Amino acid sequence: MTTVTTATPVDFDRYGDYGTSMTRPKGAAFERPAYRFGGRIGSERFPAEAGRYRLYVSYACPWAHRALIVRALKGLEEAVSVAVVDPIRDGRGWAFREGPGHGPDEVGHIALLRELYEWTEPGYEGHVSVPVLWDTDTRRIVSNRFEDIPLDLNACFNAWARDRVELYPAHLREEIDALNRHLYTAVNNGVYRCGFAPSQKAYDEAAADLFEALDGLEERLAHRRYLAGDRITIADVRLWPTLARFDTVYGTHFKCNLRRLQDHPNLWAYARDLYAVPAFASTTDFDHIRRHYYITHGALNPKRIVPAGPRPDFAAPHGRDRLGGADAGAGAGGVRVVSPRPGA
Repeated sequence: MTTVTTATPVDFDRYGDYGTSMTRPKGAAFERPAYRFGGRIGSERFPAEAGRYRLYVSYACPWAHRALIVRALKGLEEAVSVAVVDPIRDGRGWAFREGPGHGPDEVGHIALLRELYEWTEPGYEGHVSVPVLWDTDTRRIVSNRFEDIPLDLNACFNAWARDRVELYPAHLREEIDALNRHLYTAVNNGVYRCGFAPSQKAYDEAAADLFEALDGLEERLAHRRYLAGDRITIADVRLWPTLARFDTVYGTHFKCNLRRLQDHPNLWAYARDLYAVPAFASTTDFDHIRRHYYITHGALNPKRIVPAGPRPDFAAPHGRDRLGGADAGAGAGGVRVVSPRPGA
């Protein structure tokens, strides 16, 4: 009989905050840590096989959220298993505990995510991040690169996918790649550049870039349903986690408060359109999001008080059907997705 392994309760007094190296100024602006493991599914070392790989995620983390969305859109729940960490993280990093929407890792039987990193690279001292794609056969990390994992989930497991929707079509890749580069710099990482800015100058530059980019997206979405046209692509997957967190946490916690998401009519309707797709809604856990950001980042919120709001109504009608494209209510490609957390 296997013993259930979980971490001891969160203890900031004993272990401190995780990520002081992220919040401590290294230069003129916020710098994201390196992601060391870059294996790819479909290589000789990591062939595509159903049931072999396990995805380690946090519902709170936007980078992990993107992998969860692709897994749900493709219908890969039976092909690629998932382990969900506690959204609250002390100095030991991501951990497994019993709680709403998370629990023990019943495959790896680890208490701390760091164990996977140390098994892969003994003595590992780098950043312990999610998502992690884990090879259960070799017991090694395939990848912790958030930009690669969704692409591999999209491309490499079609033999076991419930829906073979293509999120990175060849004829749109040049446009999607350009979009993703811009989204990462100005928006996805831009909110972190605001929140963890080491100086007023760095914050001002990041905020200007962020809201200029949002204005550009607002204009782009005036006449097209999705970022690359009339179908959901990996670019929409890239943007949604930032939009979902924008008014909920980034506006207050990261000082991204020049305008709300709800002050951008097209972006706000587009966000509600995406939320109507089960794969986006079922992987979005606002409770995990709020508690993670406000409790974990002690440097930004020393009292660790979680505010009651705001609570944007993403389920409100969006009215974007007039722009054509896929019926968002049915999901991309007609996929039906079951929520990993009923009622979330």
